[in-house]
Amino acid sequence: MEDTTRYFGCDVHKETLVIAIAQPGREQAHAIHRLTNSPESVRRFFARAKRQGDLSVVYEARPCGYALYRQLTRMGIPCQVAAPSLLLAAPGDRVKTDRRDAVRLAEGLRAGQITAVRVPDETDEALRDLSRARGTARQDVTRIRHRISKLLLRLDQRPPTRMTAWTQRYRRWLERVELGHPALAIVLAEGLVQLAEAEARLARLERALTRALAESEHAELVSAYMAMRGIDRVTAAVLVTELGDLTRFATPAQLMAYVGLPPSEHSSGARRRQGRITRTGNSRARHAAVEASWHYRYPPRRSARVAARQVGVPPEIVAIAWKAQHRLHQRYRDLSGRGKPRGVVIVALARELLGFLWAIAWQVRRLAERDQAGDLAATGD
Repeated sequence: MEDTTRYFGCDVHKETLVIAIAQPGREQAHAIHRLTNSPESVRRFFARAKRQGDLSVVYEARPCGYALYRQLTRMGIPCQVAAPSLLLAAPGDRVKTDRRDAVRLAEGLRAGQITAVRVPDETDEALRDLSRARGTARQDVTRIRHRISKLLLRLDQRPPTRMTAWTQRYRRWLERVELGHPALAIVLAEGLVQLAEAEARLARLERALTRALAESEHAELVSAYMAMRGIDRVTAAVLVTELGDLTRFATPAQLMAYVGLPPSEHSSGARRRQGRITRTGNSRARHAAVEASWHYRYPPRRSARVAARQVGVPPEIVAIAWKAQHRLHQRYRDLSGRGKPRGVVIVALARELLGFLWAIAWQVRRLAERDQAGDLAATGD
């Protein structure tokens, strides 16, 4: 059947929208419109366009978020949010304007060359923002600690040997340290006050994140992820809020590519050349997976902490977590024995760790469907 859909590419800014329209066929996009970026202007423009026939809309994922996507979806208009890093661009094109960006989006949508990002619903986006706020608070605590440590190092103030930094014993030593000048004492005292405030903020956000996840529809999935070694509640929260439903990936390889952990490749002819990981996709989820993978350096064991997290978790999921310990530790030994750098080995483990998380997500889904079928059978529906 002949395609009659018109394709709208939107270059979205805080105050304005620049819209290009690509008609069916191969002609260049035209009919450039500039609108005020307000719900009423968008509603009027696209309601009029919808009355003239089928249409499809795309815009880039930018700081303006998903408000335009949600408004158009409520109006019954198909809309995609394009991943900016995967948009095609001519290497020699050195001119960038709003009009050109809108035309490129419209023509890319018509040609089927748009890679869309996952758009979370309002609840998932709120949980993700809370998780990211907790991550920012964690970074603030680390930065303040580094500033204090570097001040002491510059003044040649060293703690006693065999004292771990930022333990209670270390903090008591900080309260007794003499810097030799009142001005320096003020600097240290203010730094410690700032650190206490940042740590209190971090604790508040972690408590809020724990409560929000426990009350959300993701509570069961978070508990399932926590059955894995190296994944506590905070790490599980990052993985759930950043990656969403892993069952939307048909294979673990798709998930690994989405997170950016496969190696890059530049091969031609008979030569095959692989390099560093692609680093595309979600950097927060990638960082969480890599950090969790460091725990698999050690031989498999069911520690008291892991055992406590596995209480109440279905045995099918515990079995996957135990299999992951054996598989990933053996992988660590094999790659390390071949002389691979430790960082390369851990990234390889993170790639496989995502495969086990994918298996857990599918197992949680199957168990939920089985329970739902049982409930329906019990009620006779």
